[in-house]
Amino acid sequence: MAPLVEMRNITKRFPGVVANDRLHFSVEGSEVHALLGENGAGKTTLMNVLYGLYQPDEGEILVDGRPAHIHSPHDAIELGLGMVHQHFQLVPTFTVAENIVLGMPSRRGPFLDASRHTNRQIQKISDQYGLQVNPESYIWQLSVGEQQRVEILKALYRGARLLILDEPTAVLTPQEAERLFQILATLTDQGKSIILITHKLDEVMAASDRITVLRDGRLVDTVERANTTKSALARMMVGRDVLLKLEKPAVCAGAPALQLQGVSSDDDRGLPALRDISLELCNGEIFGIAGVDGNGQAELEEVVTGLRRVTDGQVLIAGEDITNKPARQFNDRGVTHVPSDRQRCGLVSDMTLAENSVLGEVEQAPFTRRGLLRSGAISSHCARLLAEYDVRAADISTQAGKLSGGNAQKLVLAREIERRPDVLVAAQPTRGLDIGATEYVRRKLVEQRDAGCAVLLISTELEEILSMSDRIAVLFEGRIVDIVDPTLVNMEQLGLMMAGVMPDKQPAATATEGDA
Repeated sequence: MAPLVEMRNITKRFPGVVANDRLHFSVEGSEVHALLGENGAGKTTLMNVLYGLYQPDEGEILVDGRPAHIHSPHDAIELGLGMVHQHFQLVPTFTVAENIVLGMPSRRGPFLDASRHTNRQIQKISDQYGLQVNPESYIWQLSVGEQQRVEILKALYRGARLLILDEPTAVLTPQEAERLFQILATLTDQGKSIILITHKLDEVMAASDRITVLRDGRLVDTVERANTTKSALARMMVGRDVLLKLEKPAVCAGAPALQLQGVSSDDDRGLPALRDISLELCNGEIFGIAGVDGNGQAELEEVVTGLRRVTDGQVLIAGEDITNKPARQFNDRGVTHVPSDRQRCGLVSDMTLAENSVLGEVEQAPFTRRGLLRSGAISSHCARLLAEYDVRAADISTQAGKLSGGNAQKLVLAREIERRPDVLVAAQPTRGLDIGATEYVRRKLVEQRDAGCAVLLISTELEEILSMSDRIAVLFEGRIVDIVDPTLVNMEQLGLMMAGVMPDKQPAATATEGDA
C-alpha cells in the first residue's frame, strides 16, 4: 500500500541558503511521524511546502500514491492535510465556532455560519477525539492548551486525515503537553496520521512511531523509535555527542543580590497576581522559579526587572530599596533580562542584528560619541557577539525577525551577558529551542553563576528547573508554596507542589502566606 503522503527530492532555496536539499519524507496511515532537527534544520520549511505555503524549486509530492499539485493551503485542505502552526491563527474576539468556520463557504452569505447546527457538529468532533472545547467560548477566555485544541478541531472539521503539528508543546505546561499526547493517541487510533515537528527528545520517544532527522536542510536518517535512543537522536541532530545531563560544580553563594520582602502585585486586569512573596537570591547561585503558567511567573519576571509596579512590599538590589523605580534604574544597578517572549520584548524584529545587539546601551560609549551613533563600533560589537555566541545569520544587517528561535534567543542572551550583570533574570530561556541551542543556553547560564552572577531562572520545564537550580521556589496562585533543595525532591513531588498540593498531600492553602 502506498504511503498516505510521500515527498520526493524536495529542494527549497531562499536567497543565500538552501533550506531543503533533495529531501525524501513519507507518512504512513495511522502513525505519528516525528520530524526532528535543530532550529534552522529545515523542518518547518519542508512542512510549509507540503501545506502549500511554499512552492518547491525541485521535487514532487504524492498523496495516496498519486501526484499532488499543492499550490496553496486550500489545495492541501482539499487533499485532507491540516496544519497547526506554532503561533496560533485565531481571532481572540471570535468564539471557538466562529474561528473554526472562518474562511469556509457559508450558507448565510457574507456572514459566518456559526449556527446551532455548526456548534453541534463541532461538539460531536470534540467529543469523538476528546478535545473538550466549548464551541460557544471566546478564544480570549481559553488557556493556551485549549486554544491549541481549537486549532486541531479546525483542521478536523475541514476533513483532515493528516495533521501537521509545528512545535506543539513549545508554549504548553507539562500537564497540557501530557493531555495533547493523549489526544494524539486517540487520533491515530481512529485512523488519523500525525507529523510532529519538534526538538524535544523525551516527547519524540514517548509519542512517535517513526522519526526523521534533518540537519542543515539535509536528511540524516529515518528510524523506528524502538530501534534508537535519545543519545543517538541527539548525535544525528547536532552532528556530535550532546551532554543531555547538565554537570555543574557545587554552589558557593555569596551576599544577597536580589531580595523580595512581602511583595504583592496585580495583573493587567487589576487582580492579585503575586501575594506576599519573600525570597532572597544570592550572588553565585541559580534560583529556580517553578510553576504552571498563569500562577504569577510573568508578573514576578516583570516586578524584578522594573516593568511592573508592586502594590505592597519591597524590592532590593544589593540591599538598596528600588521598589517601583523605573526599569532603567534596575538596568543601571546591574539587572539584565532574558524575557519569556523574546520576539515581543527581547528583540525589535524590523531592526537589524547590529541595532538589536546594543539595545539598552546604544547611548553609551563606545557606541555613541557626542550624540552621534558610531556605526563602526556597533558593527564590530555585533560581529563579535555573533561569532562568540554562535548566532547563525547571513550578516549583521539581517533583520532580527528573520532569525530562527534558537538564534534569536542566543542573540538576546549574548547582549544581556555582555553587559556584565550582577543579576540575570532568565525567563523561559530554552522555550522552543532545539537540543543544541538548549545545551548552549544552559551552559552559559551556569557560567554566569560560576562567575558570581545571581541568576533567577523562571521556567515551566521541570527537568530544567531540577537540573539547573541550586534552590527552587514553587509558585501556586501567586504564592510561594515552598522553597526546596532540588537534590531532595523529585519531579513528581515538584509537580504536586505546582498543583498546590504539598508532598504530604495537604492542600497548599494550609501553609502560611509568605512561607519562604
